[in-house]
Amino acid sequence: MFSIWKVSVFTSQPFCPHLCVCQALPACDDLEWGKLIMVHHWPATVCQEVRGHCKDPPNYWTIHGLWPDKSEACNRSWPFNPQEIKVLTLARPPTHPACSREPGQTSPLGAWRGGHEERSCLWMWRWCSRGRASPCYLDKIKQRQSASRPDALHEGPSHEWKKHGTCAAQLDALNSQWKYFSKSLDLYKELALSSVLQKLGIEPSTDRYYQVSDIRDALVSVYKVVPKVQCFLLEKGQEVQLLGQMELCFSKDLQLLNCTHAGEPAARRQGAWPRLGLHVCEDGPVLYPPLNQTKL
Repeated sequence: MFSIWKVSVFTSQPFCPHLCVCQALPACDDLEWGKLIMVHHWPATVCQEVRGHCKDPPNYWTIHGLWPDKSEACNRSWPFNPQEIKVLTLARPPTHPACSREPGQTSPLGAWRGGHEERSCLWMWRWCSRGRASPCYLDKIKQRQSASRPDALHEGPSHEWKKHGTCAAQLDALNSQWKYFSKSLDLYKELALSSVLQKLGIEPSTDRYYQVSDIRDALVSVYKVVPKVQCFLLEKGQEVQLLGQMELCFSKDLQLLNCTHAGEPAARRQGAWPRLGLHVCEDGPVLYPPLNQTKL
């Protein structure tokens, strides 16, 4: 894949430092994408995989990121500026009382009753850390390095911006760091996944198994589109699926659309995160573990 700065070296056309506006160039074909994926993580399941790296995880679904479905790292010349989004991402420590509950939400499209400071609790990097090369960010690393390396505090959002935000910025609605992260929060609010699952009677349990198809169908009944439901296997060969990740997809005009087609067979590790052990759930039973039963 060509990044935009490489493309500009080999062409005489003007280079826009912040947006992919070079659609006429063949090398830019790899930067095109078709939909956005809002990725939610269930902390109790993620903490099963990254034991020792979770600190005060919340008891509600959090945002991992808003990802274009194809492109990655579209513009390495557009650096992350933490000051642009400080109020959205770093206003509260995860131990703050505001982070102990999901900010006030109702059903999809319901009113948002939490301010910017409360929203800062919702990002995955606020409670999970595994270092630079991992899907979780900074906790122990933050404590160890923040004094000597101030930028360590911003590694989580910086990663999301560089890898995904610079590609999403092809849309006017997402063409700045503030727009990208604040729109991510707005979409999270509209989806209100934690509240929706609770109202559907799908709640964490130590001994109740749900059918993957029942969860998927229940979400379809609310959102009117097909989500991608993803699971985690505790150990190799152990066929116990844990509900871990939900993806809901949006078109370029930010309307919900199918992530997969109804009836599409689930392929192991398709469209998920093998590095985190996540894969598209296979049809069958799945456990939705409560946070208080998770070993951190």
